[in-house]
Amino acid sequence: MSKAEGRVYIVGAGCGDADLITARGQNLIENSDVIVYDDLISPNLLTLARDDAEIIYMGKRSGRHSASQEEINRTLIELAHQGKTVCRLKGGDPFVFGRGGEEILALRAEGIAFEEVPGISSAIAIPAGAGIPVTHRKLSRSFHVITAHSADTEDGLPADMDTYAKLSGTLIFLMGLSKLERICDRLILAGKSKDTPAAVISGGNSAHPATVRAALEKLPEQARCAQVQTPAIIVVGEVAALDLKSSEALPLAGVSVGITGTDRMTRRLTKLLSALGARSVVIERSRLTEKHPKLDPNAFDEKSWIVFTSANGVRQFFRVLRENGMDIRALAVCRFAVIGKASFDELHSFGIRADYCPEEYTGKALAEGLARRILPGERVFLLRSEEGDRALYDTLSKLVHTEDIFTYGVSPDMRLCAAAKEYAESLDYLTFSSAGGVRLCFETVGRVGEKTKCVCIGAPTAEALRRYGVEPAAVSDAISAEGIVDAILKLSQTN
Repeated sequence: MSKAEGRVYIVGAGCGDADLITARGQNLIENSDVIVYDDLISPNLLTLARDDAEIIYMGKRSGRHSASQEEINRTLIELAHQGKTVCRLKGGDPFVFGRGGEEILALRAEGIAFEEVPGISSAIAIPAGAGIPVTHRKLSRSFHVITAHSADTEDGLPADMDTYAKLSGTLIFLMGLSKLERICDRLILAGKSKDTPAAVISGGNSAHPATVRAALEKLPEQARCAQVQTPAIIVVGEVAALDLKSSEALPLAGVSVGITGTDRMTRRLTKLLSALGARSVVIERSRLTEKHPKLDPNAFDEKSWIVFTSANGVRQFFRVLRENGMDIRALAVCRFAVIGKASFDELHSFGIRADYCPEEYTGKALAEGLARRILPGERVFLLRSEEGDRALYDTLSKLVHTEDIFTYGVSPDMRLCAAAKEYAESLDYLTFSSAGGVRLCFETVGRVGEKTKCVCIGAPTAEALRRYGVEPAAVSDAISAEGIVDAILKLSQTN
């Protein structure tokens, strides 16, 4: 292999939340040049990729237009020949009906270096998520993972169905929802008791999670009544009657929340929501684009107010200070104002305690509070996003000299759109932390699900939602991730 050749890692993403991936798998996502991802991958995993990494969707899923296996193999080979480090991200485990073996054989034939990184297979993870252990010392001492698709039989089911029916262990059928009735009939005809406990589970990264338990004979009817959707796993055996889910009653267990915002906001919200039992999905992530304004060091004096409307604005301001070669001690005579706790804490982390922070964390409260404190002849410097609401500037500029200084801009991370769209219309809640985030989400992902409740920060964000025909279910006055989570908790308690 020449030095110019790349390397391909066939990585199992596990099954379910993003943090179920192995530490090695996460490290490879974070450091690869290209991520080639499959269906049923948590969109949150893609947020781990480097900002300069290419992200390519190449999934294979029954009933959907998808890339052929030959096309996938060819893409991996071409990327490796370009000298790229490629993370081929596959749901579950690559070697459990994941076609990882086919991809590796294609790479080997081309002399391309490769490595397989295991993941948690859906065959055990999906039942476990529903509280079903695939083995139990007193109920099942083996389990058998079976594909429900066979090209060489009349009904498309495995030729060994009669043999499977006589096994004492747990039977796990993957990719078999469309053949559920036929599977149950074949097992019963081959001698499996019609009263055998069974289950159909759509979990993990499914956009429509569901669990149905019933006797084998009644399972198809019960699954139809519950409108179970693909992807789904079928479990047959005594263990299917068990329900060993966590006994801890978390307040947002079973609730799905879509998250929009900057990388810091999405990470913070994901952590908070996960601790409460919610399933969070990053629907739209905004990327910060640094601006490079020129600052006049002589402009900042005892008559200056430096005002921040976000924690991002604080961080970007100090970056701009460094770029302009300014000494932070030049700001000693200035006064500082922030919009809320997050920006207060961020400013404090740079060694500066804000002179003013309104009790109500809104742009309106900040403007009114500053209007009472600013004296004639003083100046205001607004350090913020290029997409920020102009209401604060308009209010203050009528009173004193006000400069709007843009230290950063916000744009959507278009690489995540394909993965997020599948989930966008099936969420219980969708969060927004800025008016700009509303615009970016609707422009890239599209419309909100009919039953999805939108939760946002502040009046400007709420007004932006209304412009898209969406009435927010809750508006948090606290401009923070904690404020959004508190609003969701209150809504969930009233439903």
